[in-house]
Amino acid sequence: MNIIVSQEIASVCPNFVGAAVEAQVVNTPFCAALWEEIHALEATLRQQLTTESLKEQPAIAATRRVYKACGKDPSRYRPASEALIRRMLQGKELYQIDTLVDLINLASIAFGYSIGGFDADKFVGDTLTLGIGKEGEPYEGIGRGMLNIAGLPVYRDAQGGVGTPTSDNERTKITLATTHLTVLINGYDGNSEQVAANARFIQDLLRKYCQSDGGRVTRYAAPSK
Repeated sequence: MNIIVSQEIASVCPNFVGAAVEAQVVNTPFCAALWEEIHALEATLRQQLTTESLKEQPAIAATRRVYKACGKDPSRYRPASEALIRRMLQGKELYQIDTLVDLINLASIAFGYSIGGFDADKFVGDTLTLGIGKEGEPYEGIGRGMLNIAGLPVYRDAQGGVGTPTSDNERTKITLATTHLTVLINGYDGNSEQVAANARFIQDLLRKYCQSDGGRVTRYAAPSK
């Protein structure tokens, strides 16, 4: 899969860096050991953060800034990483979906990046382009119905939008039948080392919990002027 960062994203976030993890996997309904890791991190974050200080975490703060620059209210359309951690800090249980989705949520919580997880066999074409959502652009968020993505960063394949930092699309969502996984890490803070570390963390989780060799990592960035 080729990944292109558009000039319109570069104009609001010239230091954007991303990483894609592509792997063959085996998904399962539930993994107890994975949830032990999730609960351990939850306990740590509750000691370190509040719902207010959460917004100041570098990866989350950078994503919120890009939302505002694109014309979207980040408090109404929260980046997924912020929404997940906020839920933890409020004492609410995270949703248990399946091992792959739960694993990606753990990786997002651990680093603060909004991460998209996709069944790669459902992409149309061989290219994803990161741009900005348009008024009236059709987009069905997972479990959210039709979502107004105008002003949201969005990855598009040849058919249309597949992922935003707020919600991925129903069309390309992960299921228990998913065997070909693509994960996209969005580094709006420009921290290439942290993005790379997040990718390695995902590879380690895939090896431990999804009968995978960890797949391969591809890095991409905003085009230089």
